[in-house]
Amino acid sequence: MSTALSYAHGVAETPLLGETIGDAFLRTVQRIPDAEALVVRAQGFRATWLQLWDKTTEAAKGLLALGVSKGDRVGLWSPNRWEWVVIQLACARVGAILVNVNPAYKTAELEYALRQSGVGVLCLAKAFRQSDYVAMLEEVRGKLPDLRDVIVIDDAFDKLLGAGSFVSDERLTEREALLEFDDPINLQYTSGTTGFPKGATLTHHNILNNGYFVGRGCALTERDRVCIPVPFYHCFGMVMGNLACVAHGATMVIPGEAFDPVAVLETVAAERCTALYGVPTMFIAELDHPRFAEFDLSTLRTGIMAGSPCPVEVMKRVQSQMGMREVTICYGMTETSPVSTQSALDDPLEKRVGTVGRVHPHVEIKIVDPGTSAVVPRGQAGELCTRGYSVMLGYWHNPEATAIAIDAAGWMHTGDLATMDEGGYVNIVGRIKDMIIRGGENIYPREIEEFLHTHPDVLEAQVIGVPSERYGEEVMAWVRPRAGASLDAAAIEAFCKGKIATFKIPRFWKVAGEFPMTVTGKVQKFRMRELAIAELGLHHAADAKMA
Repeated sequence: MSTALSYAHGVAETPLLGETIGDAFLRTVQRIPDAEALVVRAQGFRATWLQLWDKTTEAAKGLLALGVSKGDRVGLWSPNRWEWVVIQLACARVGAILVNVNPAYKTAELEYALRQSGVGVLCLAKAFRQSDYVAMLEEVRGKLPDLRDVIVIDDAFDKLLGAGSFVSDERLTEREALLEFDDPINLQYTSGTTGFPKGATLTHHNILNNGYFVGRGCALTERDRVCIPVPFYHCFGMVMGNLACVAHGATMVIPGEAFDPVAVLETVAAERCTALYGVPTMFIAELDHPRFAEFDLSTLRTGIMAGSPCPVEVMKRVQSQMGMREVTICYGMTETSPVSTQSALDDPLEKRVGTVGRVHPHVEIKIVDPGTSAVVPRGQAGELCTRGYSVMLGYWHNPEATAIAIDAAGWMHTGDLATMDEGGYVNIVGRIKDMIIRGGENIYPREIEEFLHTHPDVLEAQVIGVPSERYGEEVMAWVRPRAGASLDAAAIEAFCKGKIATFKIPRFWKVAGEFPMTVTGKVQKFRMRELAIAELGLHHAADAKMA
């Protein structure tokens, strides 16, 4: 075991941007006014940087006409549309705190987020998929005393833009002059798998710089066209996607309102995209689509895989089959704006596919013993903590939760288990709460998942712990077969024998067509656990197997 400690600091020659989002936006507009800024294929929308600036000027003045003050909360409940980008940038220019509302929210979640954040103006789509947003809002509006204005994007967005015609340019300029880069500008509610969601409060400085350095990590320039199929309401879409493009002048290319593998492949081919973003499940859906071979993806150079642990085998396929030789992996969380580590374009292949890279510029990370908070030696697993410009101000109006997440020295405790090697490369081995303790043995699901992905018929694997009277917990694996393949528990178990330790071989198996997922494509392990416990039955869990 190494004597070096698991601590790293992202020393950087490139300074942080000491400016607001509006300042950075204007700089790009002035530098490349006629370059394409935003393409939304589902809406047939295209705009240059100058045209996008003019649209956000109208929207910003429209918000001023509604009486939006600096620090007021403006909610945005919509799938990916061009209006989302305009509202995001308009809020930044008037100093309004944009409250991202998850498109998958139902009435109870909607009411909680809008009430807890004190949203005064809500921009919303009329509907999305099976959800009638207008009807859902009407159901809870009586419980939202702060909500004074509602703008249905489909019907009234032009009215918002038109209202701005009664506001002078000087008034907008005066407002912009009042803004500081340390002002809060964005509220993002965490998933709330336990208890109510918490609103991570992020500043211009947090998210502009994170987008900027993520973009630098992909070597983005105005010559790049970035396909962004991940949701805007999440940091992956609005920071790593939109703000990275704003900071570097790359084109934002949006396939549609929500993820569809064919729409993504069509968009990359038709728009000659050089970069593609996605969570692992998105890349899996694209690679394994029956029409994959029809599309010319030869312009792809880079991109980002993030959002959940990236299986090594999937990463290799993205590089070889999609031509994304410079694809990077990012790791982070909403509370850290989000990225803390990223693999580099020139990292050795095994580091680019097998780790989440090294510490980001201007950020510190350390790995600590979850029990004592002592920094552990390199190579030893512990909780990953991060500190620096990227750490949120705190959870909105929730000092108790903030104090639990951010310690007195300013370290954000992520809840993720990780190791750091001699070169400073970080590997995420699981969540503290996902770690399985079987008869006193610590088992990291990620290790078993990586192994199961080497089975030729396994498309995707997820490993969880389920209750056991004898051992405390037993290992269970959910597996999705590749198209046309069939899997059974006995065959996969035989595949494991002699290759991984016996105590790591799953005791229970479930072959599933799909996994419970969040709207961002993250697998819901807590839901898998609930379903497994119900299907297995707590009393006969030690005697049954599933297939």
